[in-house]
Amino acid sequence: MLQAIRERAQGWLAWVIVGLISVPFALWGIQSYLGVGGEPVVATVNGVEITDRDLSRRAQQARLELRERLGAAYDPALFEEGRLRTEVLDDMIRQTLLLDVSNRIGMRVSDEEVRMQILSEPAFQRDGRFDREAYERLLRLQGLSPAQFEEQLRQQLIGNQLLRAVVGSELTTSGELADYRRLASQTRELSYAVTQAADFRSDAPIGEEEIQSFYESNAARFQNPEMVKLDYLVLDVGELAKGAEIGDDELRRVYEEDRSRFGRPEQRSVRHLLLTVPPDADEAAAQAVAAQLQGIRERILAGEAFDELARSESQDPGSASEGGSLGTIEQGIMDPLFDTVAFNLPEGELSEPVRTRFGYHLIEVTEVVPAAVKSFDEVKEELRAEVSRQRAESLFYDLGERLANVAYESPDSLEPAADELGLPLQHSDWLGRDGGEGVFAHPRVIGAAFSDEVLVGRNNSDLIEPERDVLRAVVLRVADHRVAAVRPLDEVRDEIVEALRSERAREAALQAAESAADQLRQGVSWSEAMPSAAVETPGPVARDRQSVPAPVRGLAFTLPAPADGAPSVGTTVLENGDVAVVEVTQIKDGEVTPSEDPSASEGEMLAQLLGRHVYDAMLADIETRAKVERKPITTTSDL
Repeated sequence: MLQAIRERAQGWLAWVIVGLISVPFALWGIQSYLGVGGEPVVATVNGVEITDRDLSRRAQQARLELRERLGAAYDPALFEEGRLRTEVLDDMIRQTLLLDVSNRIGMRVSDEEVRMQILSEPAFQRDGRFDREAYERLLRLQGLSPAQFEEQLRQQLIGNQLLRAVVGSELTTSGELADYRRLASQTRELSYAVTQAADFRSDAPIGEEEIQSFYESNAARFQNPEMVKLDYLVLDVGELAKGAEIGDDELRRVYEEDRSRFGRPEQRSVRHLLLTVPPDADEAAAQAVAAQLQGIRERILAGEAFDELARSESQDPGSASEGGSLGTIEQGIMDPLFDTVAFNLPEGELSEPVRTRFGYHLIEVTEVVPAAVKSFDEVKEELRAEVSRQRAESLFYDLGERLANVAYESPDSLEPAADELGLPLQHSDWLGRDGGEGVFAHPRVIGAAFSDEVLVGRNNSDLIEPERDVLRAVVLRVADHRVAAVRPLDEVRDEIVEALRSERAREAALQAAESAADQLRQGVSWSEAMPSAAVETPGPVARDRQSVPAPVRGLAFTLPAPADGAPSVGTTVLENGDVAVVEVTQIKDGEVTPSEDPSASEGEMLAQLLGRHVYDAMLADIETRAKVERKPITTTSDL
């Protein structure tokens, strides 16, 4: 074809066509050179651009980390996409500023340090050693090349250098440590009573205008989450192992090649009688114990029962009650001297006194189980499972590579991959960002399903291995997508009415509590200020007193100290919406030893906290001096 085009592309008309085609290519090249029409930029920090692609990738990483960290407690409603992207962008701006400062003051990280950090990361290891395949696979899941990841890691390490330098420069004086301990162990004498919101609840009608206003101002509360339906393929080593056919001839060959591993060493049932020798005993004392044990030995030889004498005379608390029995043992697990005698003693014969670090023993072997090799029939099924697993693991890696390649080469369908590998194409129900059951309970799988590449680009995902230690891989694509949408007002009207009535009840309870608090400040008694409330008087309360509700403790330790004999009073809303009125009547500081060493663990912790405050203040100052330009944040639902 190319030859035919060349033969026909002759004369002035052909050159005009070539010229017209060349113009857009030339302009495109200049445009990319100048940066015009490139990737969207979400922020510029001192001239450094942060692109929308980088922000999306980092936001996706943050969501995956949150899912893995919180597990079942992860609630996607708490991490709305726009808010998450804003917080991630703030963090990226701070990191960019930090890197800029670190570079200007000459901080550097060597290639060797980056390399050692990667080699020591457990996520990149298999069987305790760095595994390049695992490294590259995990980076692909995050949409990173090794060069991008290593540069990102280098920047983080440089930033950490500055953090360590600032935090490590802070010192704690003896006076600061004394103040900290005095306040940390402070107690406060308090009383509190609770105003129940339920007592103020009313079933009075709620106006339509108020309902509409609440609906509009709380739209996110009534939003159906974004959801997807997925097509997916699962490659599981367990399923591959089930399909492996292993003949008995192959199993017998494996058995004969490694017959020794199926050997069972000689085992002996042993009992003993112990008289202990104190560690600081001299030779005369030790000989006295040996003579005492020799006397017991003669009694056994004369016909007294070993087990009865062991119960009455043995000083081994673990075996005396069992008649001296140590059960069945193998060579090498007991004290070396004891072991030597036990495995050279004929069955049924009583030893002479044997000295070990524990004292003197009499040893008797009650049964000898000779060494043996398990027969082929005994281990055949064990071997079958082992060989099947080995073959399946080898096949898993081969099929995994083919699955990744075919899914990439045909990005708009999983059917070619399913046909080529003989895997069933499976279909999910509707799934939200909080995942589902089975393979969809794993954050990496759900993270891939809602990634831009899969959700927006409608491409097949990369090969995903949800669990690091389980050989199972998934490739998926979005079959259907339902964007987040606010439920109709008629559908949520009852919820709104209930919320408004609860809100009114809370506000009324708060007003009543504030009124009671004002009366207490004026010297009115609890019985007059809150006649129907039960007053709790826990006495002196420490900061960590769990029997007192956390909001009550929090308020009690922020109220000012009582002055001129008048109590310090305040109100706080409890987690269930009730309101507590808190009264503090006395404050007692914790005791402090004058000679406390500020280098102690508490002092070091306090120095780190102070250093972190200095570091945060430094970052805030750097940001106020920097030239930062932000663009409006867009989300997937905006597209």
